[in-house]
Amino acid sequence: MQRLHVGCAMWTHKAWSGRVTPRGVGARERLRFYAGWCNAVEGNTTFYATPTRETVETWAQQTDSDFRFVVKLPRLITHDRRFVGVDEELRQFLHVVEPLGPRIQALWIQLPGTFAPTDVPTLEALLRKLPTEHRYAVEVRHPRFFSDPGELERMCARTGTEWVPFDTTAFFATPPTSDAEREAWERKPRLPRRDRALTERPVIRYLGRDDEARTIAGWQHWVEVMAAWLREGRSPTFFLHTPDNVDAPALARRFHDEVRARVPGLEPLPTPDPVEPETLF
Repeated sequence: MQRLHVGCAMWTHKAWSGRVTPRGVGARERLRFYAGWCNAVEGNTTFYATPTRETVETWAQQTDSDFRFVVKLPRLITHDRRFVGVDEELRQFLHVVEPLGPRIQALWIQLPGTFAPTDVPTLEALLRKLPTEHRYAVEVRHPRFFSDPGELERMCARTGTEWVPFDTTAFFATPPTSDAEREAWERKPRLPRRDRALTERPVIRYLGRDDEARTIAGWQHWVEVMAAWLREGRSPTFFLHTPDNVDAPALARRFHDEVRARVPGLEPLPTPDPVEPETLF
Protein backbone atom coordinates (compact mmCIF):
# COMPACT_ATOMS: atom_id res chain seq x y z
CA MET A 1 0.00 0.00 0.00
CA GLN A 2 1.21 3.49 -0.87
CA ARG A 3 2.31 5.36 2.26
CA LEU A 4 4.09 8.44 3.43
CA HIS A 5 6.43 7.49 6.25
CA VAL A 6 7.44 10.23 8.66
CA GLY A 7 9.73 10.19 11.64
CA CYS A 8 12.54 11.68 13.67
CA ALA A 9 16.27 11.25 14.16
CA MET A 10 15.73 9.08 17.24
CA TRP A 11 12.97 7.31 19.15
CA THR A 12 14.02 8.40 22.63
CA HIS A 13 14.65 11.89 23.98
CA LYS A 14 14.74 13.16 27.56
CA ALA A 15 12.23 15.90 26.71
CA TRP A 16 9.70 13.33 25.42
CA SER A 17 9.21 11.72 28.83
CA GLY A 18 5.60 12.23 29.85
CA ARG A 19 4.69 13.36 26.33
CA VAL A 20 5.67 10.66 23.84
CA THR A 21 6.69 7.99 26.34
CA PRO A 22 5.37 7.44 29.89
CA ARG A 23 7.57 8.69 32.71
CA GLY A 24 9.90 5.97 33.91
CA VAL A 25 9.29 3.62 30.98
CA GLY A 26 12.15 1.21 30.35
CA ALA A 27 14.56 1.64 27.45
CA ARG A 28 13.20 -1.49 25.78
CA GLU A 29 9.68 -0.05 25.59
CA ARG A 30 10.30 3.49 24.34
CA LEU A 31 10.30 2.57 20.67
CA ARG A 32 6.81 1.07 21.05
CA PHE A 33 5.40 4.38 22.27
CA TYR A 34 7.32 6.40 19.66
CA ALA A 35 5.84 4.11 16.97
CA GLY A 36 2.39 5.33 18.02
CA TRP A 37 3.41 8.83 16.95
CA CYS A 38 5.49 8.19 13.83
CA ASN A 39 5.76 5.32 11.37
CA ALA A 40 9.49 5.60 10.64
CA VAL A 41 12.77 6.42 12.37
CA GLU A 42 16.35 7.11 11.40
CA GLY A 43 18.60 4.31 12.60
CA ASN A 44 21.48 6.55 13.64
CA THR A 45 22.63 4.42 16.57
CA THR A 46 24.08 1.79 14.26
CA PHE A 47 26.48 4.39 12.86
CA TYR A 48 28.42 4.49 16.13
CA ALA A 49 28.34 0.80 17.02
CA THR A 50 26.74 -2.35 15.67
CA PRO A 51 24.12 -3.48 18.22
CA THR A 52 23.52 -7.05 19.22
CA ARG A 53 21.04 -9.11 17.22
CA GLU A 54 19.03 -9.53 20.43
CA THR A 55 18.66 -5.75 20.68
CA VAL A 56 17.49 -5.50 17.09
CA GLU A 57 14.96 -8.26 17.75
CA THR A 58 13.41 -6.04 20.44
CA TRP A 59 13.08 -3.24 17.85
CA ALA A 60 11.09 -5.56 15.63
CA GLN A 61 8.95 -6.71 18.54
CA GLN A 62 8.04 -3.12 19.46
CA THR A 63 6.88 -2.09 15.97
CA ASP A 64 4.15 -3.11 13.56
CA SER A 65 5.06 -4.63 10.21
CA ASP A 66 4.40 -1.33 8.38
CA PHE A 67 6.84 0.66 10.54
CA ARG A 68 10.07 1.58 8.71
CA PHE A 69 13.71 1.96 9.71
CA VAL A 70 16.32 3.69 7.57
CA VAL A 71 19.37 2.03 9.11
CA LYS A 72 22.79 3.64 8.87
CA LEU A 73 25.86 1.56 8.08
CA PRO A 74 28.55 1.74 10.78
CA ARG A 75 31.10 4.53 10.50
CA LEU A 76 33.85 1.91 10.71
CA ILE A 77 32.77 0.83 7.22
CA THR A 78 31.95 4.20 5.66
CA HIS A 79 34.33 6.66 7.34
CA ASP A 80 37.18 4.83 9.06
CA ARG A 81 37.96 2.18 6.45
CA ARG A 82 36.12 3.75 3.50
CA PHE A 83 34.89 0.32 2.29
CA VAL A 84 38.36 -1.28 2.31
CA GLY A 85 38.67 -4.65 4.04
CA VAL A 86 35.18 -4.55 5.53
CA ASP A 87 33.68 -7.83 4.31
CA GLU A 88 33.45 -9.35 7.79
CA GLU A 89 32.04 -6.16 9.33
CA LEU A 90 29.41 -5.98 6.59
CA ARG A 91 28.49 -9.62 7.08
CA GLN A 92 28.10 -9.08 10.81
CA PHE A 93 26.03 -5.92 10.36
CA LEU A 94 23.66 -7.54 7.87
CA HIS A 95 23.22 -10.51 10.19
CA VAL A 96 22.41 -8.23 13.14
CA VAL A 97 19.74 -6.16 11.33
CA GLU A 98 18.11 -9.20 9.72
CA PRO A 99 15.29 -9.41 12.34
CA LEU A 100 13.87 -6.12 11.04
CA GLY A 101 13.05 -7.81 7.72
CA PRO A 102 10.69 -5.68 5.59
CA ARG A 103 10.74 -2.93 8.22
CA ILE A 104 14.04 -1.82 6.67
CA GLN A 105 13.06 0.92 4.25
CA ALA A 106 16.69 1.29 3.20
CA LEU A 107 20.20 0.69 4.40
CA TRP A 108 21.67 4.16 4.61
CA ILE A 109 25.24 4.85 3.55
CA GLN A 110 26.22 8.27 4.89
CA LEU A 111 29.54 9.39 3.43
CA PRO A 112 32.10 11.83 4.86
CA GLY A 113 32.56 15.29 3.38
CA THR A 114 35.89 14.18 1.93
CA PHE A 115 34.16 11.53 -0.20
CA ALA A 116 34.32 13.16 -3.65
CA PRO A 117 32.92 12.34 -7.11
CA THR A 118 36.21 10.62 -7.96
CA ASP A 119 35.39 8.08 -5.22
CA VAL A 120 32.09 6.97 -6.77
CA PRO A 121 33.58 3.78 -8.32
CA THR A 122 34.54 2.62 -4.81
CA LEU A 123 30.96 3.16 -3.64
CA GLU A 124 29.58 1.32 -6.65
CA ALA A 125 31.87 -1.64 -5.96
CA LEU A 126 30.47 -1.83 -2.43
CA LEU A 127 26.85 -1.60 -3.59
CA ARG A 128 27.34 -4.36 -6.15
CA LYS A 129 28.45 -6.85 -3.52
CA LEU A 130 25.65 -6.07 -1.07
CA PRO A 131 22.62 -8.42 -1.01
CA THR A 132 19.88 -7.45 -3.43
CA GLU A 133 17.03 -8.08 -0.98
CA HIS A 134 17.70 -4.68 0.62
CA ARG A 135 17.24 -1.20 -0.79
CA TYR A 136 20.13 1.22 -0.41
CA ALA A 137 20.36 4.98 -0.03
CA VAL A 138 23.44 7.19 -0.01
CA GLU A 139 23.97 10.58 1.58
CA VAL A 140 26.87 12.70 0.33
CA ARG A 141 28.30 15.92 1.76
CA HIS A 142 30.94 16.97 -0.81
CA PRO A 143 29.77 20.20 -2.56
CA ARG A 144 30.85 19.00 -6.02
CA PHE A 145 28.10 16.37 -6.03
CA PHE A 146 25.55 19.19 -5.96
CA SER A 147 27.13 21.30 -8.69
CA ASP A 148 27.68 18.25 -10.93
CA PRO A 149 25.42 15.37 -9.84
CA GLY A 150 25.67 13.35 -13.05
CA GLU A 151 28.21 10.70 -12.04
CA LEU A 152 26.48 9.87 -8.76
CA GLU A 153 23.03 9.84 -10.36
CA ARG A 154 24.22 7.48 -13.09
CA MET A 155 25.74 5.16 -10.50
CA CYS A 156 22.50 5.25 -8.49
CA ALA A 157 20.54 4.37 -11.64
CA ARG A 158 22.81 1.41 -12.36
CA THR A 159 22.46 0.03 -8.82
CA GLY A 160 18.89 1.07 -7.96
CA THR A 161 20.14 3.30 -5.14
CA GLU A 162 18.44 6.40 -3.74
CA TRP A 163 20.23 9.70 -2.97
CA VAL A 164 19.24 11.06 0.47
CA PRO A 165 19.28 14.87 0.63
CA PHE A 166 19.60 16.68 3.97
CA ASP A 167 17.76 19.97 3.47
CA THR A 168 19.22 22.60 5.80
CA THR A 169 18.32 25.64 3.69
CA ALA A 170 15.54 26.84 6.03
CA PHE A 171 17.81 26.46 9.03
CA PHE A 172 20.66 28.47 7.54
CA ALA A 173 18.40 31.21 6.15
CA THR A 174 18.93 33.40 9.25
CA PRO A 175 21.41 33.35 12.17
CA PRO A 176 20.82 31.11 15.19
CA THR A 177 18.83 32.35 18.18
CA SER A 178 19.31 29.57 20.79
CA ASP A 179 22.11 27.43 22.17
CA ALA A 180 20.79 24.38 20.29
CA GLU A 181 20.66 26.36 17.05
CA ARG A 182 24.17 27.69 17.58
CA GLU A 183 25.47 24.15 18.07
CA ALA A 184 23.68 22.96 14.93
CA TRP A 185 25.02 26.00 13.06
CA GLU A 186 28.53 24.65 13.57
CA ARG A 187 27.80 20.99 12.90
CA LYS A 188 25.20 20.67 10.16
CA PRO A 189 26.12 20.67 6.44
CA ARG A 190 25.35 23.73 4.29
CA LEU A 191 24.41 22.34 0.91
CA PRO A 192 21.90 23.24 -1.82
CA ARG A 193 18.42 21.77 -1.54
CA ARG A 194 17.86 18.77 -3.78
CA ASP A 195 14.42 17.36 -4.53
CA ARG A 196 14.85 14.82 -7.31
CA ALA A 197 13.70 11.26 -6.57
CA LEU A 198 15.73 8.48 -8.17
CA THR A 199 13.65 5.50 -7.01
CA GLU A 200 10.07 4.75 -5.98
CA ARG A 201 11.04 5.22 -2.29
CA PRO A 202 12.81 8.56 -1.87
CA VAL A 203 14.09 9.58 1.57
CA ILE A 204 14.30 13.22 2.69
CA ARG A 205 15.90 14.68 5.82
CA TYR A 206 14.79 18.18 6.76
CA LEU A 207 16.20 20.49 9.45
CA GLY A 208 13.90 23.22 10.75
CA ARG A 209 14.36 25.73 13.55
CA ASP A 210 13.49 25.67 17.23
CA ASP A 211 10.71 28.12 16.35
CA GLU A 212 7.73 26.01 15.24
CA ALA A 213 6.31 28.58 12.83
CA ARG A 214 9.62 28.88 10.98
CA THR A 215 9.97 25.11 10.79
CA ILE A 216 6.50 24.82 9.26
CA ALA A 217 7.11 27.66 6.82
CA GLY A 218 10.37 26.01 5.73
CA TRP A 219 8.79 22.65 4.94
CA GLN A 220 6.06 23.94 2.62
CA HIS A 221 8.22 23.11 -0.38
CA TRP A 222 8.39 19.50 0.80
CA VAL A 223 4.65 19.25 1.38
CA GLU A 224 4.11 19.91 -2.33
CA VAL A 225 6.97 17.61 -3.38
CA MET A 226 5.72 14.73 -1.23
CA ALA A 227 2.17 15.14 -2.53
CA ALA A 228 3.46 15.07 -6.11
CA TRP A 229 5.57 11.98 -5.45
CA LEU A 230 2.60 10.18 -3.91
CA ARG A 231 0.45 11.02 -6.95
CA GLU A 232 3.23 9.53 -9.12
CA GLY A 233 2.94 6.27 -7.18
CA ARG A 234 6.05 6.71 -5.02
CA SER A 235 6.17 5.98 -1.29
CA PRO A 236 8.47 8.61 0.27
CA THR A 237 9.94 8.92 3.75
CA PHE A 238 10.38 12.30 5.47
CA PHE A 239 12.50 12.79 8.58
CA LEU A 240 11.88 15.92 10.63
CA HIS A 241 14.77 17.44 12.60
CA THR A 242 14.94 20.56 14.72
CA PRO A 243 18.01 21.70 16.64
CA ASP A 244 16.57 20.61 20.02
CA ASN A 245 14.11 17.97 18.66
CA VAL A 246 11.79 18.63 21.61
CA ASP A 247 8.66 18.85 19.46
CA ALA A 248 9.89 16.70 16.56
CA PRO A 249 7.31 13.86 16.87
CA ALA A 250 4.35 16.26 16.93
CA LEU A 251 5.81 18.25 14.04
CA ALA A 252 6.34 15.08 12.00
CA ARG A 253 2.66 14.24 12.51
CA ARG A 254 1.67 17.76 11.46
CA PHE A 255 3.74 17.43 8.30
CA HIS A 256 1.96 14.16 7.49
CA ASP A 257 -1.41 15.88 8.05
CA GLU A 258 -0.50 18.69 5.65
CA VAL A 259 0.46 16.22 2.92
CA ARG A 260 -2.66 14.16 3.57
CA ALA A 261 -4.80 17.26 3.09
CA ARG A 262 -3.46 17.34 -0.48
CA VAL A 263 -3.63 13.56 -1.00
CA PRO A 264 -6.87 12.53 0.75
CA GLY A 265 -6.42 8.83 -0.01
CA LEU A 266 -3.25 8.70 2.06
CA GLU A 267 -3.54 6.39 5.06
CA PRO A 268 -3.47 8.28 8.39
CA LEU A 269 -0.85 7.81 11.06
CA PRO A 270 -1.65 5.69 14.12
CA THR A 271 -3.25 7.33 17.15
CA PRO A 272 -0.68 7.67 19.94
CA ASP A 273 -1.28 5.76 23.15
CA PRO A 274 -1.96 8.01 26.15
CA VAL A 275 1.17 8.27 28.30
CA GLU A 276 -0.27 9.93 31.41
CA PRO A 277 -3.48 9.12 33.32
CA GLU A 278 -6.46 11.19 32.21
CA THR A 279 -7.73 13.65 34.82
CA LEU A 280 -10.84 15.75 35.25
CA PHE A 281 -8.83 18.96 35.60
